[in-house]
Amino acid sequence: MASKMTLRVQLLALQALIVFLVTLATGIVAGALQEQALREAYKDRMQAVAQSIAALPPVLDAFDDVDPATAIQPIAEVIREASDLAYVVVANADGIRYSHPHPDRIGERVSTDPSVPLSGEIYVGTQTGTLGTSWRVKVPIREDDGEVIGTASVGILESELNEEFTANLTWLISAMLAAAVLGVFGSAWVTSVIRRRIYRLEPHQIAALVKNQETTLHRLSEGVITVNGAGRITLANDAAARLLEKDSGDLDDAVAADVLDEELLEVLRVGENEGRPVIVGSHVLVARSTGSRVDGTDVEATLLLRDHTELHDVVQRVEAADAIIAFRQRFGLPKGLSPETLDRISSALAARPDASATDIGDDLTISRVSARRYLEHLASTGRAIRTLDYTTKGRPGTRYRATGPV
Repeated sequence: MASKMTLRVQLLALQALIVFLVTLATGIVAGALQEQALREAYKDRMQAVAQSIAALPPVLDAFDDVDPATAIQPIAEVIREASDLAYVVVANADGIRYSHPHPDRIGERVSTDPSVPLSGEIYVGTQTGTLGTSWRVKVPIREDDGEVIGTASVGILESELNEEFTANLTWLISAMLAAAVLGVFGSAWVTSVIRRRIYRLEPHQIAALVKNQETTLHRLSEGVITVNGAGRITLANDAAARLLEKDSGDLDDAVAADVLDEELLEVLRVGENEGRPVIVGSHVLVARSTGSRVDGTDVEATLLLRDHTELHDVVQRVEAADAIIAFRQRFGLPKGLSPETLDRISSALAARPDASATDIGDDLTISRVSARRYLEHLASTGRAIRTLDYTTKGRPGTRYRATGPV
């Protein structure tokens, strides 16, 4: 079923899952820190209250009274209500209570172990007493000479602590939900951006495009080289490596200036739509390029290379044969050519330099084949210069230029 899900749904689901897990983990950590901070805050408050009670002169003086609870109980209750604590209990060294939220518990022995404060240490922890389980602090009460004569115990019920934590947790959960919703909307936006960047293609379509591109590029007879704005080769097919007489690995991510000849670099830099003949090693290539600089800025460019080596050899052999025939006929007008037509073609060529046989034939309203015979005669007798035009598709064309006055 997952494989049939669109890329948009997959991206959104994965990002939403990540947002949910991160938000949940953050919430758990924040909740734990919140609870710890709440307990620490209460611990500091309870310790300050307990130590203040243990140091109060009226409390210390009451320990010598016949009924210490008469003086200590009112003081303890006032402090308990002012501090918003569950209880404030003062007891003597035998553990007998002098104060308690429930007055009927006064005079009874404390319900939890008082050994830690009686030893002179401060106790902080959770214990279960007459009011229930509570988070409490116990401190020793000392006389002026330092002797421990009793304990002061203050605390808050765990149930009240949990209620306050839950109230704070509500805000935390609300913030988590808001973050999750924003995260999902953000994920949807990111998914939309990614989809636009890849032209809304699905993974199988992208894979097919890449496969087709690889297959097409490496089967082309033309060399294809792509160079990025930094001057590095990002793509070079097998034909390009063969025409440049290099290994494919040498071209991959190489600096173009290090692996391309100066002429090819020039074509790559300035651009060449028509094609420029370039000799690279034993190959005669026609190079085309889109240009790597636009308005003075380096941009990505593509260099196309077509092998014209065999065609160039054929043209040279044909021209050599034509030259031999022309040499044999140099001192006389070949059969089938008329002086009048030759003069007309000479005049037309003088008026139109770098003309092809087709151009002369159109000007004089004669066939291209006839015009070519006269132009070849002029070239063989030195009255015209023959050049090859590599800008034409397929076999290079032949152009002629008169060498002097007719």
